[in-house]
Amino acid sequence: MGKGKLNQSFTAGATAFGALIMGMFYVWPSYTVPLFKSDNTTLLSEPMTSAQISLLGSLPSLGAMLGTALVGPLIETFGRKLGGLAMTLPAVLAWAIIAISKSSTPILAARFIGGISGGANLVFSPMFISEVAEDSIRGALASAPILLYGIGALVSYLLGWFLSYNTIVWINLASAVFACGLLMVIAESPVYLLKKNREEDARLSLAVYRGAASKSLIVQEELSRLKQQLSPVYEMVSITDKPEETEKEKLDAENLNLGPLPKKSGFKTLFTSPTSRRAFLVVITAMTMQVFMGIVPVQVYAKEVFKEADPSKADLYSVFFAIVLVGGSFVTGAIADKAGRRVLIITSSVMVAVCMASLGILLQTRIGPSWLIVAMILLYCFCFMSGAGSIPYVLLAEVFTSEVQAFASCFIVEWVWFLNFLVLAMFTWLNQIIGIHGTFYLFAASGVINAILSFFVVPETKGLSNLQIQELFSKSRRK
Repeated sequence: MGKGKLNQSFTAGATAFGALIMGMFYVWPSYTVPLFKSDNTTLLSEPMTSAQISLLGSLPSLGAMLGTALVGPLIETFGRKLGGLAMTLPAVLAWAIIAISKSSTPILAARFIGGISGGANLVFSPMFISEVAEDSIRGALASAPILLYGIGALVSYLLGWFLSYNTIVWINLASAVFACGLLMVIAESPVYLLKKNREEDARLSLAVYRGAASKSLIVQEELSRLKQQLSPVYEMVSITDKPEETEKEKLDAENLNLGPLPKKSGFKTLFTSPTSRRAFLVVITAMTMQVFMGIVPVQVYAKEVFKEADPSKADLYSVFFAIVLVGGSFVTGAIADKAGRRVLIITSSVMVAVCMASLGILLQTRIGPSWLIVAMILLYCFCFMSGAGSIPYVLLAEVFTSEVQAFASCFIVEWVWFLNFLVLAMFTWLNQIIGIHGTFYLFAASGVINAILSFFVVPETKGLSNLQIQELFSKSRRK
């Protein structure tokens, strides 16, 4: 791997480290709830109520909605590096509050504050990666946030199994501080620098991310491509109908010296540009169906789910669950640029449907041994993360133009966090009404629907440049 790709990989890891601390933060209640609600608890002045326990798990999703809304203003005002740092600081504050608190109220407030950081990083990292990654490795690098999120969950489950409450809190606090440090040593995004008319700085940034001299042909061509993306003189259209006319219009537009064109807002462009609008519909559909396939409640309440199968080994199974979560994410990163996005998300969704339906039957009838239920849960997790759980974030990082990327990403992830909160809030209620097996049947149905929708609406984008992806959406619109 060349120096440029190493720099791209390091930046992907540094920006995605926020997802790792989010994974640690998000699953923390899985093993902390019994300590907080125990009548003999020494961690709090009094045990948490059922309502407070519910908020302990769901408040980060509400905080994430706020964090998502802050991403655009922060990174456009302060840049990717300083904006990313500002988005990570709430995680430091949250763990600091938890470390010194003996009351439920500040801990619940800290869960909301930490969620701000988690939601922001889930948008920030794919966006930064899309601005620096080469087309040939973009899919693998864009999978980094999901991979590191899984690693964070694994680390958290292991900490909960072996270490004391206070030690876990301080390790989380140190991890959040380390995430801030990583963001201070990466190069600024060339896209942001060009937006601020800092062309020479953008050239130097590109030199770092391409591993070439700042005056080299590679950097010059890349800089020209970015400038074209940021200041397009015409709307991307298909040239299959009247190629002569379209080419003439392009040349005329390029040859006229009309000065800088007025820029539309990201919001306006997203909903008035047919290609951006179609890209938005594809990604938000994939993200919505991903949530309804059940990974969030299964993950947050992993220990409770495994207790349904085998109460004596719930901790061990939770760790296996996180290992499989990481393994599935790693598979996506390894093959997304070879197998393709579309085939992975369809295959994954079908397998999720099979696993969830099988789990529903096993839990409803108890016809199989407990180890089979556990194995099926782990297989479900692997199948989900190897496509349906990871590919939507790859698409989020690559299908939008720079002009609409920030707004589209924020809007979509905002929607995802709202759905996460909704599904988490409904999970316990659904289990009481239709049983956990009935809830798994609903997740299975979502897998089937996602496979069908993906077959018809998700295009193949592997190896394509951003301009080629826009042309692909334009052609799809005209079919």
